[in-house]
Amino acid sequence: MRRAPRREGKTLSPRKTTKKSEVAPVEPVETTQAPASVEEQAAEQHVHDHDHDHAGHDHEGHNHDHGHEHGPVLNPDCTRELVLDVPADEVAKTFRQITSEYRKFARIPGFRPGKVPETVIKRRFANEIRKDAIDRLLPERFNKAVIDLGIKPVGQPQVTELTVDEGEPLHVKAVFEFVPEFSVSGYTEVKVEKPSIEVTEEEFQQELEQLRDSRATVETVDSDRKIKKGDWAEIKYKGVIEGEADANPVEGESALLEIGGKDTVEAFSKALTGTKVGQEIKAEVTYPADYVAPNLAGKTVSYEIEVKAIKKRTVPELTDEFAKELGDFENLAALEARISEHLESRKKQSVEHEVKDKLAAALTEKFVFAVPESLVQAKIDERLERGLRALAQQGMGTEQMRKLDFTRLRAAQRDGAVAEVKTDLILDRIASEEAVAVTDEELDREVQIAALQSREPVETLHARLEQEGRLESIRQQMRREKTAHLLYERM
Repeated sequence: MRRAPRREGKTLSPRKTTKKSEVAPVEPVETTQAPASVEEQAAEQHVHDHDHDHAGHDHEGHNHDHGHEHGPVLNPDCTRELVLDVPADEVAKTFRQITSEYRKFARIPGFRPGKVPETVIKRRFANEIRKDAIDRLLPERFNKAVIDLGIKPVGQPQVTELTVDEGEPLHVKAVFEFVPEFSVSGYTEVKVEKPSIEVTEEEFQQELEQLRDSRATVETVDSDRKIKKGDWAEIKYKGVIEGEADANPVEGESALLEIGGKDTVEAFSKALTGTKVGQEIKAEVTYPADYVAPNLAGKTVSYEIEVKAIKKRTVPELTDEFAKELGDFENLAALEARISEHLESRKKQSVEHEVKDKLAAALTEKFVFAVPESLVQAKIDERLERGLRALAQQGMGTEQMRKLDFTRLRAAQRDGAVAEVKTDLILDRIASEEAVAVTDEELDREVQIAALQSREPVETLHARLEQEGRLESIRQQMRREKTAHLLYERM
């Protein structure tokens, strides 16, 4: 089922329908949102405005032209208005046909099938008849009107006026956004710096050291001696942040600190040097402004510390035996060759990602055009969803997520979302210039990879993506990625 991103205000999501008269989708620029389906929105909005019991009311002859709440603010530079009017005789004919169909199949207690009075049918199924009438009268007309405008609608349309009743002309006014015309002339001249992908000796040695550190062993020192530089102290601590006496204490049961180590705050090294196991001390530690823990950065904490043990950390030597312990390596040279390959691949990916980001920024700076607000909001939705998934993976619960300030979070994502939308639209336009295409075989391979990652049968995933209308969205994103890679290779 197609789903429109959630918005504040009364913007109605389209309903999935199997009616043959449904508007044929106008090719969307951004397939994360369905193209305009005004007939469905008009029907649903009308029902919302008439949400009461029709059994005791006869609406024949009434005019139902009401003011409607508008949805989210649209970008006026990307907004068009469409007005459709259907003559009263066509509306009346359609209402009669639908009423006749309901009369034929309706099952109402007290009446034989096919013998229910027309007035009863009209009262009992007033909402349904109106919705069916809208479904039959608007689709083809709306689709033709949009094509005649020569633009590609994006996002969700907003029905601003609606009049529909048997024997009266049907009148609908809707506003929707579209992607304005813009040129990408000169895109081949946009250049950014492309760093070298060659792995330096310093990078190689750093990777080796990290590998050694990952295999280091830690042993307790048994001797009754004082702590000195180079030792690792296991401590229990409890601290109070200056000026925040009511806040939760900063505490831990078994923390390991390298005395004099680059990652240890100097105040801890000074306080612990010369102490022994079992000794209890007090220390005042002022953290640097750029400290990795935001809750401690730039703050002073008064600690009570207990020395629990002195540890010695041993880093293995780089030998053939060390290489064999790590895997299927004959000797150290084989391990180093594998590390070099890994570093080259990683650096190549890193440089490519960096260059593509810079290129996207340069393109969006060069080509200035208005962006539909509906696409921006959809992109903000995507970014927030990714962020919430990441928080869930880190252990944040549903109740904690509900307490988040989503207004602030959405505002913080806006600039990035606008840049992403602009990049997408520019890449779409360049892809057309370059005749970039994604074949069915390439799309199938992408679905196969996704199926492996989700541990879902390929056929099942393919069918679900097709039913949800997401296959073309995936194809479109792959086309953008191919276009970005084409530009990168030309750097």
